[in-house]
Amino acid sequence: MKNYLNFETDIKNLENEIEKLKDPYNQSGLSEVDTQKIIKTQNEIDEKLKSIYSSLDPWQTTLVARHEDRPKSKFFIDNLFEDFISLSGDRHYGEDKSVLTGFAKFDGQSVLVIGQEKGDDLNSRIERNFGMMRPEGYRKSIRLMELANKFNIPIISFIDTPGAYPGVGAEERGQAEAIAKSIECCMKLKVPTLAIIIGEGGSGGAIALASSSKVLMLEHAIYSVISPEGCATILWRDPKKMLDAAKAMKLSSKDLLDLKIIDEVIEEPLGGSHRDKNFILQNLKSSISKNLKHFENMSPEEIFNDRKNKFLKIGRTKGFIENTTDLSSFKIQNSNFEKIIKNKKILMSIFGLTLAAIILLSIIL
Repeated sequence: MKNYLNFETDIKNLENEIEKLKDPYNQSGLSEVDTQKIIKTQNEIDEKLKSIYSSLDPWQTTLVARHEDRPKSKFFIDNLFEDFISLSGDRHYGEDKSVLTGFAKFDGQSVLVIGQEKGDDLNSRIERNFGMMRPEGYRKSIRLMELANKFNIPIISFIDTPGAYPGVGAEERGQAEAIAKSIECCMKLKVPTLAIIIGEGGSGGAIALASSSKVLMLEHAIYSVISPEGCATILWRDPKKMLDAAKAMKLSSKDLLDLKIIDEVIEEPLGGSHRDKNFILQNLKSSISKNLKHFENMSPEEIFNDRKNKFLKIGRTKGFIENTTDLSSFKIQNSNFEKIIKNKKILMSIFGLTLAAIILLSIIL
């Protein structure tokens, strides 16, 4: 049974009509299949899809990104890679089933694959925690990314999460620290890293794995610091203003490419990835191949500096600085104030002089 979004009512009616036309034993009794009418109706569907999906607003794009029939990480892992060997556990607490991790072959090349997985039905969604990773999931990913870095193996991550899991247990086990460590690990790697946002790219839960050499994004995916509903609740105390929030957040692939937050938009079939999974598989495979080849002749240091330079440039083209040719040598310099604070003797002397001045002033006055 197909699932339709609230703005796809016309498409639903037309596709139901086609199903009736294809069935000669329909409710009207025995009849011939009207091929010409089927073709005409299919053309109408294609025109409707083109009309709707060429002018999606940001909230509609969000709904498409969350579509329950949209292909998930497991689908891409099963169909794009060979000899996938799943590896589990963070060696500290336990296993997190919301993220699939393991080594595999892509066109004969060894790669590490990481995929945030939401699940396809109610039971699998509960098991996968709806794609919301816990600290052990990030620590598992860190463990394997460091292993891949040691053996010079490229890393490919599939991003699809509403955000990191905000439960009490996750916070007690250091959720924020695990996310920060994962970002740090991603930025330190000296192997090519590709992050592909296939659905939702929600907040720190996504960027913990998307701090990559190349960030690719499916056409109707979203990537943002918070959900539109959450943003509307915070700014206007009204989650119903999610359309206004979605517009302001610039969460679509087109907006993010313009802002240079992502590096490439991967075209989806008409009506979204769920309508033609072979189409999106082919496009995604071509994109991964092209981006891995980009790093073939680069040294580990060049790969590291290329990623560093890329992230340092984000936002700077919008007026912060003019020259953004190469920022890879950029280093944070300690200020004089920080040096003074670190020197305990100087700090104690300043404190003593200040106290003496206060006492002296109180005596004089």
